[in-house]
Amino acid sequence: MRHGKYPFIIGFLVVPLALYLVFVVGAYLQMFQLSLTDWSGFGGFNYIGVDNFVKLWDDPVFWVALRHNIYILIAMPIVTIAFALFFAFLLNVGGKSRGGVTQGVWGSKVYRVIFFFPQLLALAIVAVIFGRVFGSDRSGMLNGLFPDSWSPWLFLADERWALACIGIVLVWQQIGFYVVLFSAGMGSIGQEIYEAAALDGATKVTLFFRITLPLLWDTLQVAWVYLGIAAFDCFALVNIMSVNKGGPDNATQVLSYQIYLNAFQNSQAGYASAIGVVLFFLTLTFAALTLRVTRRDAVNA
Repeated sequence: MRHGKYPFIIGFLVVPLALYLVFVVGAYLQMFQLSLTDWSGFGGFNYIGVDNFVKLWDDPVFWVALRHNIYILIAMPIVTIAFALFFAFLLNVGGKSRGGVTQGVWGSKVYRVIFFFPQLLALAIVAVIFGRVFGSDRSGMLNGLFPDSWSPWLFLADERWALACIGIVLVWQQIGFYVVLFSAGMGSIGQEIYEAAALDGATKVTLFFRITLPLLWDTLQVAWVYLGIAAFDCFALVNIMSVNKGGPDNATQVLSYQIYLNAFQNSQAGYASAIGVVLFFLTLTFAALTLRVTRRDAVNA
């Protein structure tokens, strides 16, 4: 049996590895190739070197989109992780102690299902729903709550608030998954640790910052990377919720939507591939820096 172990394992890995090489690695290599061409998306193409990247450097819309992605990259992980940690802490050890065991708030199991519910919805459905929530006329849910004497708030049609509205939806859609993720991590922390701290007079705040956070550090690190990668996307929300294709006045423009517009609207697939190359390296750099900066010695429960 041992003699045939490696052929047996290789037999299972050949097909998924081949699919990954063709549809993932192959797609990336093709993107790098096309970024050096003038391909319109149809027919042949000519190699033009780094002209697309020079054009990218001089494109003001690209820098606007990059700035918006950075805003989301900074704000969304911080807000999502903060709320998810708070809710997960309440669901696991935020309640009263019974029989020497620290429990979550009453109904915590039901709340876990409620928090996770947005993950069951496709992002396009979430975008359509919140498009009506932030509707700029009286048919919008929020504007419908205002008195008739008030002028409707434009929300997505106001360049000052449009990106913030999309950011709120991103947090709402993501937060449930991380509540469950952090809850699972907190569930693996031994109850005796919380009990010993409680006997020493530790408050809920002390338990959170001195016990829960250090023991969840690896989970937080992974969550930060995933949320950062999600922050570089936002395509579905911008495509469905934004006004005038990333508007108003490019107020919601992001890199992923720039790729779509240039590839399928402007017939500049080579230029879109150049944006994709930049986005690829930005995402890779962010993940590497995050893992490097947040690296620390493991703390065992």
